[in-house]
Amino acid sequence: MSRIGNKPIAVPQGVEISIDGSDVKVKGPKGELYITVDQSMKVNSQDDAIVVERSSDANHHKAMHGLTRSLVANMVIGVSEGYTKKLELVGVGYRAQQQSEGVQLSVMLSHGVTILPPAGVKIKVESQNSITITGIDKQKVGQIAAQIRKVRPPNAYTGKGIRYEGEQVKLKAGKSARRV
Repeated sequence: MSRIGNKPIAVPQGVEISIDGSDVKVKGPKGELYITVDQSMKVNSQDDAIVVERSSDANHHKAMHGLTRSLVANMVIGVSEGYTKKLELVGVGYRAQQQSEGVQLSVMLSHGVTILPPAGVKIKVESQNSITITGIDKQKVGQIAAQIRKVRPPNAYTGKGIRYEGEQVKLKAGKSARRV
């Protein structure tokens, strides 16, 4: 039994949902998202809530039940509130600069790295060491944040690099720790 799949999704005011077979459209104040769910899932709208039901108790259907509910819930949150990821640049000489829609990273490489966001995602450089990524699609926001972090992930010995805000980097002991 999927505990997550059985929870109804509360629909806030200002969010419209249209269900046409396996197609689900969610429209809200921040934008519009669209998904085609698995044929075995039934998405129903009931009294300011959305309920996802599965056709049988097969393992595939159980797996798709929770996934479908989570995807639809993420769409509802995205069009009503939106998603935000914040990144920090830690290290001497590590900088970020706004370049039109994208970001230019100077992270001790031989060249600057420019990253452009996909449609529906905005990158804003708050300061030289802080980047904020916003959008309505949770997957796209997380993907572009991961791409930026991948340019220079945190070093395990020094802690320098690009990390998510609040991320704790456990530092390893260097060579001198072995000699004791």
